Amino acid sequence: MTEYRQHRFRLPDGATDILLVRHGESLPAREDRAFPQWGKHADPPLDDRGHEEARCVAERLADQDLAAIYVTPLQRTAQTAAPLAAKLDLQPQVVEDLCEVYLGEWEGAAFRINVRKGHPLAQQLFTEQRWDVIPGAESLDELGARVRRGIEGIAAAHPDQRVAVFAHGGIIGMAMALASEGEPFAFVGADNASISHIVITADRWILRRFNDTGHLGTDLDRPPEPLA
Repeated sequence: MTEYRQHRFRLPDGATDILLVRHGESLPAREDRAFPQWGKHADPPLDDRGHEEARCVAERLADQDLAAIYVTPLQRTAQTAAPLAAKLDLQPQVVEDLCEVYLGEWEGAAFRINVRKGHPLAQQLFTEQRWDVIPGAESLDELGARVRRGIEGIAAAHPDQRVAVFAHGGIIGMAMALASEGEPFAFVGADNASISHIVITADRWILRRFNDTGHLGTDLDRPPEPLA
């Protein structure tokens, strides 16, 4: 008698498997200290917890047959990728299009501080689900266009391969929204050092996994770092 087993996902021919890793926890924001900058973007390094999260990511992904590792120009992604890159002897490649959302007048420590203090604009931002509630911040259309360009550029270079992309909360949220055609902020808030997963084909994006933190244990007592 013929048996018909349940379907198991297989990578379509020519598609690219992309593991999106949010950077580890970065240096805390303080009102008396500005973050370093890369261009117009705040560029804080990882703190001690973030470096430990990076080591956990390396252990989780070391056997994933990665063809390449990608990072953004911001040091927290490069520092998170470093233990995995060393294990696999891969040189991370930089993709500027996947830099974190630009937050205008709230770029840097101001965003985290204002969100935690319940600033009225922060509440409006999440209600309206658009970054440019903040004066000078990036619009969803601008962000979506560059995230699509960055992801599809990576995919074009790696047909039938798996890659790891170390990026940011806002970028991962937008990539998930593009893949699912969901609400703009439906996937904002991925945990530090979490792994999300999309598949890019010639004609569509497929969402496979979001916010996998199984490699980080059960230490989830603190709220995640806000976005950037």
